[in-house]
Order: sequence, then C-alpha cells, then structure tokens
Amino acid sequence: MAISDSLDWSLTSGPLPAALFALGALAAGYLLRGRWTVRWLRVAACLLLASAALTAGLVWFVDRVWQPFPDRLPITVRTWLFAGIAAVLLAIGNAYRRSWRRAVTAGAAAVLVVLACAVGVNAHYGQHPTVRSAIGLPPRNLMTFAQAAGGSSSTGRIASVDIPGTTSGFRARSGLVYVPPAYRPADPRPLPVLVLLAGQPGSPSDLFAGGRLAETLDGYAARHGGRAPVVVVPDDLGTAMANPLCLDSRLGRVATYLARDVPDWIRRHLAVDPDPAHWAIGGYSHGGTCALQLAVGHPTVYPTFVDVSGQREPTLGSRDRTVRAAFGGNADAFRRVNPLDVLGRKRFPQVFGVLVAGTDDEEYLPQQHAVRRACEAAGMTVVWVELPGGHSWAVWGPGLATGLDRITGRLGLEQV
Repeated sequence: MAISDSLDWSLTSGPLPAALFALGALAAGYLLRGRWTVRWLRVAACLLLASAALTAGLVWFVDRVWQPFPDRLPITVRTWLFAGIAAVLLAIGNAYRRSWRRAVTAGAAAVLVVLACAVGVNAHYGQHPTVRSAIGLPPRNLMTFAQAAGGSSSTGRIASVDIPGTTSGFRARSGLVYVPPAYRPADPRPLPVLVLLAGQPGSPSDLFAGGRLAETLDGYAARHGGRAPVVVVPDDLGTAMANPLCLDSRLGRVATYLARDVPDWIRRHLAVDPDPAHWAIGGYSHGGTCALQLAVGHPTVYPTFVDVSGQREPTLGSRDRTVRAAFGGNADAFRRVNPLDVLGRKRFPQVFGVLVAGTDDEEYLPQQHAVRRACEAAGMTVVWVELPGGHSWAVWGPGLATGLDRITGRLGLEQV
C-alpha cells in the first residue's frame, strides 16, 4: 500500500480509530495498575482526583475566561480531556523513583492514551476525517489557480487563492476555490457563485476536510450535467483562533471584505454569472451566522443564504463582551448591524434563506428557531431543515449539501 493511500485512512470510523482506542485502553490499564499495592492505589486515587480538578479548572478557564469560541466544551470533550490529563499524571506517578525503563514505558503509555483521547475529540466533531487532514496536508486534487480555472476534468478542481482586502484592509489568510467540471471561461452560460464560510476556530480548508465539500459538489455536478456553482471559500477570521465577528468594527472590516473585496476579486478572476440574483452565501456555525449577517446587511450582494447551525447574533461569548470589544461599549452601534435587530426594523421580501439545525444541538437549535421567526417576520422566504445530530460535522456537512439542493432554483441551475 502506498503512503499516499494510508494518508487517506479514516480517523472518525473504521479500523484505525478502533485500533488507537484499543491501544489507549491497554495503556490506561497499564498506568492504573502501577505497582499494584495499597499505597499505589491511594496515590492513583489522589492523581485521578487531581486530574478531575485540573480538568474542571481548565474547562472553566476556556469557557468563562479565555472564550476562544462562544459555545462551551461539551461533556464528551471534557471526558476525553480528563482522560488525557489523568494519563499524564499517572505516568508521572509510575515513573517517580523507578527505573528509566519504567519511566520510558509509562511515558509511551501516556502518549498512547493522549493520542486516543485526541482521536475521540476528533470523532466527536468530525473535524479531521483522514490522516491527511489531521497532519495539515492539502487535498489530493489541489492545484494552482491557473490550472483550476483554465483546465478541464471529470471532477471539480480545487485551488488555493489569495484574496486581498483592497478596500477593507482586512488581512485574510489564503482561501480556496472549487471550479466545477462544466466550468469554461468562454461558456455562454456562466455558472453561479456560492461563497462559503468556515466555523470558528477554523480555516477555509475545514470545509474540504471535515465537510467533504469537494465530494458534495462533485455529486451535485453529476446530477446537473457537470454544472454546479463556482464555490469560493474566503477566510473571514485572519487567524484560526481570531473572531472579528464578520462585522466592520474595531476588530476589522470583515463585512466590507466579504461584501466588496471578495465579490470584486471573483468578478475579476473568474468567468461567472454577474447577476447577483444567482449569487449565494453560506456557512456553518460561526460561518452560518456570518452568512445571515451578510444576507441582512448586504442583500443586493447576497440575496440567498444558507445558515447551518448558526447563532442568533455574532458574539464573543456574551452581548456585553461583544459590544465592548467590537464597539467600545456602544450598544447602539452593535444594534445597527446585529441581524435580528435589523430584521426587526426592515423587511426583506427579496431574500431567500435556508436554515439548518441539528435535532440534538441543545444550544444552537433554539437560536436557529429565533432566527427563523425573525426572518419570516421580516418577509423573507425561509426553508427550515432539521437533521439528526448535534453541533458537529454530522450536521454541518449534510446541512450544506441540503442547503445547496434547496437553492438550486435561486442559482439558476436546473437538474438534468
């Protein structure tokens, strides 16, 4: 088997994660067994209590103080975190005043447990479906933009692109472009545009890794005679952990970047349908919230949107913290751009939206219901979809695929 084939092994199901879980369980048993004395049992119990305390403290710090993302760490992730911390502390306990061989063995066992825990966390979110994705390698079919835009193939082509913040001044990371099989620069029937946004923390590549976006779009193209939207995935964060909220604020002029710089770049570099009626924006989680913001704030640019598992408003964890960080405490400035506040003041009969939520998403499902009510009250046409799953790729990938199917007519594409 070629090395490149092993890079595409699944990390969310199948033999590789099963083997890693089994090895992690054996390693955990070895660490717990220790010296198998009454004294060791007392030490192990103290170490497990210390692990629980450290886990609780770390979760509190992440959820309440640091707040790198607005949603809290789920129970599954907290459990895996506890197991990893416990493995490290038990390894130290096993190695204390023992031979170097014992120390090395205990360290190796801890590494196996931590690796299994990382796979468990990844399985919960589905962020990295393959080894290739986990180690940060690009997709197999990534090519230069010139090759993607000027070539042809039976499947779509993916290219990395730099979209400068010419007007906004926003410093974005590289984005990605998907060009469908039917794309031809001289085609008299130019293809529509779909701008997609990733979650936070995250990057444009997450849509192609965790979301398997290329497979979704290739399948869509196959059902439509090779025709599909030209999909542009820009970066709206700046860095993986940043959150400038898709707004024009102290945190950056991201709304201008997405509503002005990105469309301008698309029209200059891609042969696409220039009619805004055939343009759409979408995303999942933070990206879904951002899609709603752009559709409300710039409906002439993006009159169609797909919001998968989004929030009721852009947030850094709380309304107060968001207003202070982005607008210096000016709550009126926030209300002028917050989508639900805008929906309460204006009507949008020309906007069409698809809202998707997971049936097990206790935090975001109610928020999506609130978004739905506000959109309908403002005159939007809204399609509501619930899919089995929580706040993870189990919903986000299928949700984006479902959303794409529901906006086919709006994009001017017909099924063949």
